[in-house]
Amino acid sequence: MNNLIRVIARDGSVMCCAVDSTKIAAEAERIHKTSATVTAALGRLLTAGSMIASMLKNPEDSVTLRLSGGGPAGKFTVVADGTGMVKGDVENPVVEIPLNQYGKLDVAGAVGKEGSLTVIRDLGFAQPTIGSVPIVSGEIAEDVTYYYAVSEQIPTVCSLGVLVNPDLSVASAGGFLVQLLPGADDSVIDRLEENINKLPAVSQMIADGMTPEQIAFAALEGFEPEVLDDRVAEYRCDCSRDRMRRALISLGQEELGRMVEEGENIEVNCHFCGTTHVFTPEEIRSFMQK
Repeated sequence: MNNLIRVIARDGSVMCCAVDSTKIAAEAERIHKTSATVTAALGRLLTAGSMIASMLKNPEDSVTLRLSGGGPAGKFTVVADGTGMVKGDVENPVVEIPLNQYGKLDVAGAVGKEGSLTVIRDLGFAQPTIGSVPIVSGEIAEDVTYYYAVSEQIPTVCSLGVLVNPDLSVASAGGFLVQLLPGADDSVIDRLEENINKLPAVSQMIADGMTPEQIAFAALEGFEPEVLDDRVAEYRCDCSRDRMRRALISLGQEELGRMVEEGENIEVNCHFCGTTHVFTPEEIRSFMQK
């Protein structure tokens, strides 16, 4: 079942992307065994990544989000591509900190507020395009909004949310991204603000059974929204034994020779999915001959 949708106003003034990322956040929690606050933070960044990647033109294009705020959770990395794949990693998956002043999980406290959000787009050119902005809140949605305003000059509203159960499982997760398109006037902005201000928290809308389409249409109420496209967005890792082999070869002949001399199997672990690939000294030696 498709869980990500993009819709556009009939007059072309505004676009909205919305996603139910509950399964994505749940898979991240299962793989990384994150504490509740880190589950919420990583789930939000994965949600943002899936929506940003939905705007890529080609399936082979990809976007990488790197969030480093100096908080106890350390660095976050999310990679998503044009096929709907998204995967993520966090430096310190278990962070136990008090709830924030509103009695909610303190995502900003885990992420930190002294650092940057970097967005790297690999569009198949010789060099990727890189944009980086200072973190403004550490709550991630505001940071994504700020990135679009400063780095891409696109007026954007981003909403992200993850509800975590007492047993640390993910109850619901989702997000929406609203962007003004060229030609939008003040009346469009006023109507959008009115629509968005009356929406419940996105994770609550997902928990209440609203679909991404219903959320997107609610955000664009009064704009006669039309569906652009929809797709499946899922947590999926594209690591492979061959990719790990190429990573080992990139270490160089000297390092490979040292591994062979030690005479022990080499384990290469994927940070995104936890899969361990084992290579024997004989296999390492064969890499040196290529």
